[in-house]
Amino acid sequence: MGLLKGTINALADPRLYFIVAVLSLIVMVWKREKVASNAFGYSMMGLLTAFFVFGAFDPNFQLIIGKPDNVPIIGLIFSLLFLTWYAMREAVRNDRRIAAGKGPIEKEESDRVWVWPDLVYTELISLVVCSVILIVWSIVLKAPLEQPANRSVTPNPSKAPWYFLGLQEMLVYFDPWLAGVVLPGLIIVGLIAIPYIDKNPKGNGYYTFNERKAEIVIFLFGFVILWVSLIVLGTFLRGPNWNFFGPFEYWDVHKLEALVNVNLSEYIWVRALRTGLPGNWFLREIFGILFVIVYTFALPPILAKSAFKKYYEKLGPPRYYVTVFLFLMMMSLPAKMLLRWLFNLKYIVAIPEFFFNI
Repeated sequence: MGLLKGTINALADPRLYFIVAVLSLIVMVWKREKVASNAFGYSMMGLLTAFFVFGAFDPNFQLIIGKPDNVPIIGLIFSLLFLTWYAMREAVRNDRRIAAGKGPIEKEESDRVWVWPDLVYTELISLVVCSVILIVWSIVLKAPLEQPANRSVTPNPSKAPWYFLGLQEMLVYFDPWLAGVVLPGLIIVGLIAIPYIDKNPKGNGYYTFNERKAEIVIFLFGFVILWVSLIVLGTFLRGPNWNFFGPFEYWDVHKLEALVNVNLSEYIWVRALRTGLPGNWFLREIFGILFVIVYTFALPPILAKSAFKKYYEKLGPPRYYVTVFLFLMMMSLPAKMLLRWLFNLKYIVAIPEFFFNI
């Protein structure tokens, strides 16, 4: 048991955790024909259930999953796993039918029902069941209300509600103006822009993967790997002093992480060139500024002539540059996370003179 718990704690290291999550997405897409089988889906649900049952006997794990705040996250994990597998299964089924010259299952008249009374009756039953579940939930789990706010008593760790844990985790790697304003704003703008950028009619109203490969992979990466993973990471793996802990590890408030976060300018001027930091902020941060300019403005046209040439021709210049800009902004989050975890890199551009850090 100790070896198994130690292995799970080791895999919960954020570097391995993120790599395993990305590899799982790659395997799911690559081997989707096997993933779509009922045996695989039910096996994964069974393994996840066994993990939580096994962890329920560990006192440290009990303290985490037993908190009323964290119970919805457990339901989120189960529902996310099931719905992702179900969507992939239906997509594979439709892709097989389309390849055989048949239409999607959703287009068949035999699979349709009337709004009244069929749909309304189903919605009524769902309403009653959900109401019963919420009433029982409110009786069994007490609301996590605490004492009135006291400046002399600060919770450790002090966490945001679960739906903001992704943003709180982003604050570790970016300044508040980026993590709290710019990036969430780009997420909203990107969601609004999707209907105007992606005009491909295929996949509307039915499950498919072969007809929307890039779009589905990008969505799964952004939502499952980044957003949901950040929520799970902040809920179960972030402990006192915002340190990382394994799921079976005791949350020791005295745990110290020997981390020295270093800016890119220090890596280049002090460690690589063996000299002191220049006094002028522009000269000091010139390498980081050039990197950001190349990443933001030079990389899209380079990709348009190489890896993304097909999408440039398909979307046209305006839609292409908007899409690639949003895509690069999304990829900046995992890039910054990995740089922090692997090299303790704090900021690529650090200009405290103007409170501007990237």
